[in-house]
Amino acid sequence: MDEIKKKLEEEIAALEYELRNELPKEILRARAHGDLSENAEYHAAKERQRLVDARLGQLQARLREFSMVDVSKIPRDRVGLGSTVVVFDVGKDEEITYKLVTSEEANVANGMISTSSPIGKGLLGKVVGDTAKIQSPGGLRELEILKLTTIHESG
Repeated sequence: MDEIKKKLEEEIAALEYELRNELPKEILRARAHGDLSENAEYHAAKERQRLVDARLGQLQARLREFSMVDVSKIPRDRVGLGSTVVVFDVGKDEEITYKLVTSEEANVANGMISTSSPIGKGLLGKVVGDTAKIQSPGGLRELEILKLTTIHESG
């Protein structure tokens, strides 16, 4: 999670620099061209300024959320953030391994699913032996928990 915090902080710093240094210069340059009502450069720079400001707000909120994550409150005996879970997909008759991660780390092709995804939500709080019934676009999936390694065990 420290790596994610670092990435968020780096993106925030880059966007703050753009918002406070580069965009004001672009807007001033565009203003110098005259009539603002037909000045495409000015309108593009102002739109970029709005987008950067909105993205900054999202990133700062996400960073605050990360700062409040208390690893000691993640369950030691149930599926939670950071858990690696081996499940048996009853419908597909196959074993699948998932790691529950934050939305920033999610990479479904590599088995890294977000705790806010349908499968992630369905697995949260389960223990070995439980079956999670998860509604997905392809229909109802039944995933039996075969093995669990929590964030505390994986170090």
